[in-house]
Parts: sequence; structure tokens; C-alpha cells
Amino acid sequence: MRQLMSKEEISVNGTLRALEDRMDSVIRGKRNAIRMAITTLLAKGHLLIEDVPGVGKTTLAFTLAKAINCTFQRIQFTSDLLPSDIIGVSIYNAEKKDFEFKQGPIFTNIVLADEINRTNPKTQSALLEAMNERRVSVDRRTYILPEPFMVIATQNPLEYHGTFPLPESQLDRFMLHLRLGYPSPEYERRAILEQMDFETIERMSPVVDSREILRMQKEVDTVRVERSLLDYLIAIINETRKDERVRLGASTRASQFLLKIAKANAYYEGRNYITPEDIKDTAVYVLGHRLILKAKTSIMDSERILEDILKKLPVPV
Repeated sequence: MRQLMSKEEISVNGTLRALEDRMDSVIRGKRNAIRMAITTLLAKGHLLIEDVPGVGKTTLAFTLAKAINCTFQRIQFTSDLLPSDIIGVSIYNAEKKDFEFKQGPIFTNIVLADEINRTNPKTQSALLEAMNERRVSVDRRTYILPEPFMVIATQNPLEYHGTFPLPESQLDRFMLHLRLGYPSPEYERRAILEQMDFETIERMSPVVDSREILRMQKEVDTVRVERSLLDYLIAIINETRKDERVRLGASTRASQFLLKIAKANAYYEGRNYITPEDIKDTAVYVLGHRLILKAKTSIMDSERILEDILKKLPVPV
């Protein structure tokens, strides 16, 4: 029997809906993408958005940062970008006769790694420690990144000129992968008429602050999962490893991420327990970019395989 929500759960649910509405007032007609971005933040994950230029990838990242009243930095990835341009660099101070560390743009709450696949693999890998450990090491010293911390990376489809495919280790660091797609004619008409610019978004009032986001992230960790649902999640992961169309299935990290996202999805709905739908509704987004297929194809092919797996596996009742 479904449990009734407590006052606290209703309050959280209302806040998250208000956050979604605020972002929807800027990113028209992309409710699901907005919701998945917020869910990824609640699960302490990082988000990869792949699509053609000009569909709102950068605007989505900037709007999220402003709506949660967090600091924001954009890093434009180019072919000549260096790791020190992201992390920072030690510079010798002649007066103090010592080296001083100058923080790079990674030291912020929300980092937009724009067109990440336009830079070389060495620079891409500079994000690895930051994304995984939430800290960076320079000259044998470790620097902790601010909390909350989230990388939202955008990339153009690989068939576009001047792009480098992300290494598998880097792809695995992203909890979720999304495509925005073109808006419907109705929403495109509104976007053309409203001409929402970044100055307008900059003046937008936040819905929550960083302390509230951190509190929500801790509460997501307490969402319960029953043994039968954990077995269902593991069965999905195992099927990706056995499918004859897949050369390399989902990793253990992918299982952990899927559970985190399912918990965050339940929390978003105002529940403190997971249902099968929390896993089914998010599995494609979490696993789609991780599968390596025998035939060199797009992520959409991986998503179709996952949909086949989800249809085939019995759902626990």
C-alpha cells in the first residue's frame, strides 16, 4: 500500500516542482531534460548533454546554476586548451619567495564544460579527478572543490568536424546522458518571440540555495530500496553484459549510479522508497552512453537495446 507523504516530503516536492517551473520558464518545452538535470544534481552526479549546436545546452546549465543560487563557470573547450587552464597553476611570488596556487575555473559549484569533445584527450582527462574525487591535486597539494559540485558537459555529435571522442573512462564518470532535441513548433515560436538572453537569466530569482541542495542530497542517500528491487537493478546490468549485440556491458559504477539516480527520482516524487518505475524510467539515461556495441553505432542504438532489455525482464511486484 502506498504511504502518504509527510509534511516535510510535501514541502520538498513543492520546492523541486517550483525549481522545475522556474527553469521551464527559460528552457521551453524540455520538462524531462530539466527534471533529469535536477535529479542528477540531487544524486551528486555529473551530466553529459549531446546534441547539435543551438538547442539550449548552455542555457540549461546556466539556468540551473542561477535557480539554485550557486556559483557558475563556463569553460570553452578548444583544441589548444591545457589542463592548467581548467585546474589552475602555481605561480612564483617573488615577495613571499614561494609559489602561490591560482585556482582555475573548476573551483565553482556548477561547471559548464562546453563542447568537451573539441579538446584533446589529455585535457579531457584533467576533469577526471575533479569529477570523481571532488578535489584536485597540484604540486603534491590537494585542493577541495566547493559543494555542491556538478559538471555539466556538452558535446556535439561525433560526426561533426573537429571533435575527439571522449575516452570510455571519462564517459563512465558522467552519471547521466541526455539529448535535448529541437523544440516543438509551439515552443520554438515562443523562444523566437521571447528572445531570452543571459542577462535576463542572470537577474532571475533563485528558488533554493546551496545549503538546501546539500541537505536534499543527504536525504536522497536515506531513500530505501527493497531487496527485490536491488535484484531487478542487478538483472538489468547483467543483461547488458550478456546481450550478443554488446561488446562491453555496464560497469559496477554504472550499477551504483543507477541506484543513486533511482533514489533521487523517488525523492523528487516525495517518496522515501524506490519503486520499479524509478529504475525503469532512468535506466536508459544512466546506461545508454556506457554500452560499447560490437557494431560502431550511435548512443541511440544502445538506448534501443536497453529498451529491449527493460521490456524483456519481469518487473518485481
